[in-house]
Amino acid sequence: MRPTYLQVNLAQLRQNLDHIRAKVAPAKVLVVLKANAYGHGVDGVAPFIAPYADYIGVATVEEGIHLRELGIQTPILVMGGILREQLPDFFEHDLTLAASSIDLLTAADQLAESTRRRIKVHLKIDTGMERIGVREYEAEALIEKSLACSQFVNIEGIFTHFANSELEDAQLKKTMVSAAVQLERFQEVLYIYEKRSVPHPSIRHTANSGATLRLPQSYFDMVRPGVLFYGVYPERDIERTIEVRPAMTWKSKVVFSKITKPGRAVSYGSLWQAEAETRIATIPCGYGDGYFRRSTNQGRVIIKGKSYPQVGRVCMDQFMVNAGMDDVGVGDEVTLLGNGIAPEELADWAGTNEYEVMTSISARVPRVFVGGVQ
Repeated sequence: MRPTYLQVNLAQLRQNLDHIRAKVAPAKVLVVLKANAYGHGVDGVAPFIAPYADYIGVATVEEGIHLRELGIQTPILVMGGILREQLPDFFEHDLTLAASSIDLLTAADQLAESTRRRIKVHLKIDTGMERIGVREYEAEALIEKSLACSQFVNIEGIFTHFANSELEDAQLKKTMVSAAVQLERFQEVLYIYEKRSVPHPSIRHTANSGATLRLPQSYFDMVRPGVLFYGVYPERDIERTIEVRPAMTWKSKVVFSKITKPGRAVSYGSLWQAEAETRIATIPCGYGDGYFRRSTNQGRVIIKGKSYPQVGRVCMDQFMVNAGMDDVGVGDEVTLLGNGIAPEELADWAGTNEYEVMTSISARVPRVFVGGVQ
């Protein structure tokens, strides 16, 4: 195995889920496993966590199919937009459709009736994200269509997605829509069922990670924690009403160590040079692994319990650190993330957010799963 690898603590993920469930009960919990389980490695995370989840959320049809191929039997909601020609996959692999338009719902109904096969559907309402879904002021036509669907279509759920649930109203800019406004719009859609004296779908869900922490009134029948499940808070200053901890630790080992003389420049572009004799340690990890090139001369690592700065331009496959004159040698373990280096730090160095940090760790970095006793 490569000296650079990602260690994923499955027991920590289970604990995070347990803490979330305790907070939102009796609401169900949909665990979001999109984007390779937020970079944690879906092949290891999904089989372990699926028995403890009420629902699983993915972004694409292909992600849902992959989970079925792993043997996952938990219900799977494909939350992203799809094309009509992908509909047969929902029947073939028992995936739940997010019906984001009347046309898509109609096509699903027609295919279900013609093939005499069943499909589960969640109606997607756009209350302010402006991404996919039927806007709340146009939702009545979608609901009418859903009530007229054939017996082969199970309208199981209805949901929306918050754009700014992690922010207090005082933090919102003028152009931002608040979660409170979106929640009010969603309630107006649910009132359509009440006006018609018909039951609403059995699973109403709106709460992402931010809302799970901040807005109990948004729990309804199910919550959808994404980044929170992985132990990362969606906003630095958000009230931490649920205790979670990161489950990933990114490690490597020193593969080269040498004393560099004063004035010698390090790496492409000669962006850093030694002012005095110093030990430069080379780490076999680079932007090809997801360690951002934008972190050049900003990052740090931990070796033997001590923090050292990254120096010189980050290369595709390697980067260097300034170890001073310490005894840092080939084979010494290096921590890139975790154990004192938070995802927020990597995000700041690269000018991005924690979500991108986790999901950008490439597939060529082996995932090692620990704490997963089943």
